[in-house]
Amino acid sequence: MALATEMLSQFYPRPLMQEPTPVAAADSTRFVLVGVSHAGNVGAVARAMKVMGFHDLVLVAPRHADVLQQPQACAMASGAIDVLAGARVVPALADALNGVQVVCATAMTPRDFGPPVFAPRARLPALAADGQSVAFVFGGERYGLSNDDVYRCHLCLSVPTAKDFGSLNLAQAVQLIAYEWRQALGGFDVQPRTPTADVADAAEVQAALAHWQEVLQAIGFLDPAAPKRLMPRLNQLLNRAELRREELHILRGIARAARRHVR
Repeated sequence: MALATEMLSQFYPRPLMQEPTPVAAADSTRFVLVGVSHAGNVGAVARAMKVMGFHDLVLVAPRHADVLQQPQACAMASGAIDVLAGARVVPALADALNGVQVVCATAMTPRDFGPPVFAPRARLPALAADGQSVAFVFGGERYGLSNDDVYRCHLCLSVPTAKDFGSLNLAQAVQLIAYEWRQALGGFDVQPRTPTADVADAAEVQAALAHWQEVLQAIGFLDPAAPKRLMPRLNQLLNRAELRREELHILRGIARAARRHVR
């Protein structure tokens, strides 16, 4: 961790955990943290941003000037060191909003005056369709955003929460907004985590049913003189189950074991 801190303090001449992901010129989304206090939250915010494909992070007057170099920030970034490397620290919110067309505050405190308030999912799709550059502004852990900061914004986003407790950790709030914004922009495809199911074909199902019919007769469960609809019902059951070949083999193994027991 000491090595990580030293390298961060030298303006990141080399990658710490992976090759840095450069901020593309087309990256029109910025996350702004105003008056942040805890280095761990800054690192967690960087991670929350990166998993949703965002990289432009600006800190406005953080409580600690070296917050980006603190070990806890590196630890909580966990793979998003490149986002920390590209982060900027500025003295005022106006400096953080250069080049941004739409500014969204994120605030929970009720105010008698200010921009209109929306749930993220109710407003972000339309905002994404406009194609303008957007900044999401988050207040510090202790006091949130000041009224003056909120007044600079075009709209305010409020995450719907339980009425009796609506306090979100800073990084959690960033993760929620980043997810909703990414979905509004089109989202990412879900990556398969398991192989495609090897589903048994119709002939294999019929062979298994014939096997089971033989065994059910042998154990006295099926009366061939009065079969009723037992086998058609089992056929429908197996069709609905869409059994994999391995599962069908298990059923046939059970049938073989039952047959041996009868013998």
